[in-house]
Amino acid sequence: MTSMRPYLLRALYDWIVDNGFTPYLLVDAEHEQAEVPRHYVENGQIILNISPTAVQGLTLDNDWVSFSARFSGSAFSVFVPPAAIMAVYAKENGKGMFFQHEEADETSPEPSPPPPPRRSKPVLRRVK
Repeated sequence: MTSMRPYLLRALYDWIVDNGFTPYLLVDAEHEQAEVPRHYVENGQIILNISPTAVQGLTLDNDWVSFSARFSGSAFSVFVPPAAIMAVYAKENGKGMFFQHEEADETSPEPSPPPPPRRSKPVLRRVK
């Protein structure tokens, strides 16, 4: 079963923006796939303003949250897997949702078996 986190992120982002607030993400910057500006990481976490006026090209996909933004005047492309997002909330009132750490899905399908070994030479037979 797929994670609910990306769906909840999109819903909460829309809700926060529709109410005129500023959506913030709390991200685990230590996640191996998170690409965030390291100069702004504190205690292994970073808070990102993802309001429409602060970022360009925001994408909230099932596999990635990505956007471009300026940090101290320098452009930076941010890529964060939903599993690295710890919270989404409104800056002004703190309302939103904090997420628990997700463990790997135990019901995920097992990898497919390896293909059978190939013969080293083709074999031709003469049929009469």
